[in-house]
Amino acid sequence: MTARQWATDAALAVLATGADLALALSGHQWHGQASPRPGVFAIVLLIVGGVALLARRRYPRAVLAVVLALTLGATALGAASAWLALLVAFFTAVLRGHRVTAIASLVVGYVVSVFGATLEFDLLLAAGLVTLLSVAELTRARNARAAADRRGRAEATARLASDERLAIARDLHDVVAHSISVINVQANTALHLMDRQPERAHEALTAIRDVSGQALGELATVLGALRAGDHAAGGAPLAPVPGVARLDELAARARSAGFAVSVTAHGPVRPLPAGVDAAAYRIVQEALTNAVRHSAGRSATVQLRYGPADLEIEVADDGTSAAPALDKGDPDAAPPKLANRTGNGLRGMAERARALGGSLDAGPRPGGGFRVLARLPA
Repeated sequence: MTARQWATDAALAVLATGADLALALSGHQWHGQASPRPGVFAIVLLIVGGVALLARRRYPRAVLAVVLALTLGATALGAASAWLALLVAFFTAVLRGHRVTAIASLVVGYVVSVFGATLEFDLLLAAGLVTLLSVAELTRARNARAAADRRGRAEATARLASDERLAIARDLHDVVAHSISVINVQANTALHLMDRQPERAHEALTAIRDVSGQALGELATVLGALRAGDHAAGGAPLAPVPGVARLDELAARARSAGFAVSVTAHGPVRPLPAGVDAAAYRIVQEALTNAVRHSAGRSATVQLRYGPADLEIEVADDGTSAAPALDKGDPDAAPPKLANRTGNGLRGMAERARALGGSLDAGPRPGGGFRVLARLPA
C-alpha cells in the first residue's frame, strides 16, 4: 500500500470509530424501547472494529467478518445503531468483488437484528439492507467500468506508441537502406576499377557523394520530424513529402548504380491520399533497394496502375534465384550481388500495405527474376 492509501484508511477508521462511539453514547431507541447505555466492553468492541478497518484493502473478507461479529456483540451490549464501521467493511468487500461474503454478512446481520423485533422493524430493516446492497452493486459496477476505460486507454496508448515505433523503424530503414545499397554498389565498383579505369571510378565516387548527400538530407528530415512533429518550427515542411511524383528520383539513384530502371503509369493518373502516396513511394523504394542489393540482375521495371478504387504497384527485376559467380576472365566485371530476399524490408512493405487496408505479394517470377505486387486503396 502507498502512504496515501494508509493515510486514507487511517482517517476512515478514525472517522468510523468516532461516529460509532457518538451514536452508541447518545442514547436512542432500539426495537421500540430505549436502549441502555453501552458498557466499557461494548466501547472496546467498537474501537477494535474501527481499528480492523486498517486491513480492509488487504483482507476485505476477514475484516468484514471481524467487524460484523464485533458490531453485533457491541449492539447486544447496548451500543445499538453503531454500524458505520460495518458499512465501510461491507462496501469494501463488494467493491473488491466478494459479493457472496457481503450478502452472507447481510443475512447474518438481519437475522440477529430482527430477533424479537416488530414486523414493521423487520420490513424497514429488510428494505434498508436491499437498498444498501443495490447502492454497493451500482458503485462496484461504475468502478469496474471506470477501470475498464482506464485499461482501454492505457492499451490504446501502448498500441499507438508501438505503431509509432514501427513507423519510425520503417521510415529509417527505407531512407537509409536504399541509399546505403547504392553507395555500397558504387564503392565496390570504385575499388574494383580504381587502378584499371580511374574515369569510371571517379564517376562511382561522384555518385557516392551525391547519394550520400541525399541520404543525409532525408535522414535529417526524419529526425527533425521526430523532434518537432510533422512540421518544423514555423509550420514549413522540412522536405518535400515522399510520393509517386518523386519516383523518377529513385530510378535515377538506381541507374547511378548501374541498374536500369523504368517507371511507367497506366490508367487515369490522379492525386492520391497522402498516406497512400507516401506508402507507394516507400514500397517502390524498398523494392528497388532489394533489386539493387539482391537480384543479381541489371534492370527493373516499376509500373503504377490506377484503378477505379485502388492503386496497383508492380516492381519486377530480371535477377536470378542465385547470385552468379564472378567471371575471373573479365577484370571489369562488377562484384556479384547476393540473392537473399528475406528480412525487414519485405516485412516493412507488407506492414505499410496492410496498415492502409491493402495487400502485398512478393516472390520469384515464373520466367525468372523477382516481383513485388502491392494493392493500395485509393
